[in-house]
Order: sequence, then structure tokens, then C-alpha cells
Amino acid sequence: MGHFRGGLAHANVLASVIFAGMSGSAIADTGGLGAIELKAMKDGGYEEDFSLAVTGASSLIGPVIPPSVPLVLYGVTASVSIADLFDAGILPGILLGLVMIGINYIICKDKNIPVRKRASLVEIWRSFRLAFWSCLLVVIIRCGITMGWFTPTEAAVVAVAYALALSFAYKTMTIRMLPKALKEVLDICAGVLFLISTSTLFSWILTFTGIPQTVARALLSVSDSPLVIMLIISLILLVLGLFMDSTPAILIMTPILYPVITSMGIDPVLFGVILVLWLMVGLVTPPVGMVLFVLSSISGVSIGKISKAIVPYIVGCISIILLLIVYTCLMVSNPALPLLY
Repeated sequence: MGHFRGGLAHANVLASVIFAGMSGSAIADTGGLGAIELKAMKDGGYEEDFSLAVTGASSLIGPVIPPSVPLVLYGVTASVSIADLFDAGILPGILLGLVMIGINYIICKDKNIPVRKRASLVEIWRSFRLAFWSCLLVVIIRCGITMGWFTPTEAAVVAVAYALALSFAYKTMTIRMLPKALKEVLDICAGVLFLISTSTLFSWILTFTGIPQTVARALLSVSDSPLVIMLIISLILLVLGLFMDSTPAILIMTPILYPVITSMGIDPVLFGVILVLWLMVGLVTPPVGMVLFVLSSISGVSIGKISKAIVPYIVGCISIILLLIVYTCLMVSNPALPLLY
């Protein structure tokens, strides 16, 4: 991408697209790739706030393109096919990447960022050869699930085994480091499992008291238009994402909203992607934007400065969500429209 205007910024986005196929977490994307990308862009002469904005915004692609941790949580909570959710996240994720690349180009053209020399075929081949075995992880996960070789859960096991083998081969992991890595994984899993267990109890209480049905009736009394209902739900999710982390928000809101969207005939798979996208916007907006905090801790730049620079990308992300909402609502009245998964 070096010979395009804003090549490093575009490479930042594409790196997140590739990393999305390995991680499925916006925080992991920001923390894992962030430091490398920020240094490269700083060395390339890019302004720091712009570099941080691109890095933060592109990390939102991680939870959309499969495998996706938030989509798995939604699938488990709503009893929706995780394989279908993964397939449904591919197109929106790619569209997000393209929109961000377009925004990069406009900003870089305005700032007159210089264009680098086109990479030679030898340089491209050398880079591809070095990255091949790592990038193969994405292919293994996607092809394995799509071809029916293993379930999403089994794909996780295969991915961990493959990544662990690669880390030993590249000598980035040693036997001595393994216990610490396993402890970190157990800490994360314990927290997630605790959230799931408490949310399951919460879901049972909601069902027993009939709260989801009450919410459904209240929303349906406002309008019988799927578009209006989806816009109201979108506003709720956007506000919720500003103050709550995505994991508890998914686990709490899914059992409440699921009866509403199913009664309207809205595809629960596409709704899951829309729900995750709205909550991901909250990761890059104050006051509880976790991605902003990670970027600020990495760079030392204030959250306010990063927030201002990231606004164009938030607008682009919301545009994609609204487009997806309109298409999902059109599917209700016109079932002949092709599915996005």
C-alpha cells in the first residue's frame, strides 16, 4: 500500500482486517498491533493524533470479522448459530475497512502526506513468505468452520494449538513463559465465565418476571415499523455502549431485545452483527472507551485529543451500521433479498 496516498494508514487498517481473523477482540488488536503501528506511522512522518485515531478505529474491525468474541457471546445467549454469525460479519467488516481506507485517503490528501515508492515483487514476496505461516491461521479457522471440518469451539482449540506451535517455532514463546501465559488465559476465562453464569441467572429472572415481553409490547406500541423499532433499539445500544463494556451489555440486553426483533420478523443473525457494531462504537467514545484508554496509555496522548481525531471514523462506522439496518428491515418486507451470510 506504500505507493498509495496515506499508505501506512491503509496498511494499519489492513493489518487489523488480517488480525481480526486471529483475535476477535478490539482491545487485543489495539494492544497487540498498536505499538508497532504507531511507531511505524511516527517514523513515516504522520501526526500522532491521526495515527492514534486510525489505530483505534481500525481495531473495531476485530470483533466483526470472524472469529469474534462478542458474536460468540451473542450466539450463546440468543441460541443463534455462531457459524452464521461469523459469515454475517465478513461483509460488514470488509465495508468498515474500505470506508476507513477512504477516510484515510481524504485526510492524507488534505495533509499532503508524501507517497512512497512502489514495493518491488521481490520485496512483496519476501514479506509474504515471512508472514505466510501466521496468516494461514485465518484460513484454517474460516475454511475449517465453513467446510464443516470442526465446530467454532473445536476451531478455537485448533487455532490455539497452531498458534502455540508457531510461537515455539518463532521462539517468541518458551516453556518457562507458558505457565504465565496459561495463568493470564485462566484469569480472562474465569472472568468471562462468571459474567456468563450471572447473566444466565439474570436472563432466567427476566423471563420469569416477563420483563422482555413487557419491553417488546412497549416498543411495539410505539410503532409497527421494523425500521422505527430498530432505530429506537440502536439509540438504546449507542447510549449503553458509552457507559458499559460490551460483554455485560451483550449478556444483559440480548434476552431483553431478542423477543422484540423476532416478533418483528427481523433476522436474529443480522441483528447480532448490528448489536455488536453499536456496542463497538462505545469502545472509541468517552467516557468508558476502553480502546481510547489503551491508546492513551501506549502513547501518553490525552483521551480528549484522540477522541477529536477519531470522529470521522465514528461517522463512517455509524454510516455502515445504518446501511445494514436499512437492508435488514427491507428483508422483513421482501424475503427474496439475498442473505448477507
